[in-house]
Amino acid sequence: MPRFLAVYTMKPEDLARFRSLPKPEQDAIDAVGLRQWAEWEERNATFFPDRGGMVGKTTRVTKDGIADAVNPFCGYIVVEADTIDAAARLFENHPHFTVFPGDGVDIMPFLTDAPAT
Repeated sequence: MPRFLAVYTMKPEDLARFRSLPKPEQDAIDAVGLRQWAEWEERNATFFPDRGGMVGKTTRVTKDGIADAVNPFCGYIVVEADTIDAAARLFENHPHFTVFPGDGVDIMPFLTDAPAT
């Protein structure tokens, strides 16, 4: 079955705006969003060989050295689906952007086979 990398994206300014809300308001959004997210993962669990996770600040390594960096990536999950369109449909109306201040979910096919486990 084809595998896809789904990357959750969020603009840094949207995260900052969310974090500037009063703590009780953030907690209320988290309570709703995390419940919906868990329900979504449970409904679609058969499509996720690797549930991934959320990620933090970025460090970039280049020919010039190591430095802090900024990108929109805030998490990932690995999806198994027949097509990229089928993988994408799993994320329609996802709480990442319907409840939380997420920007979207970028979905990319793996071009190499996953190593055998």
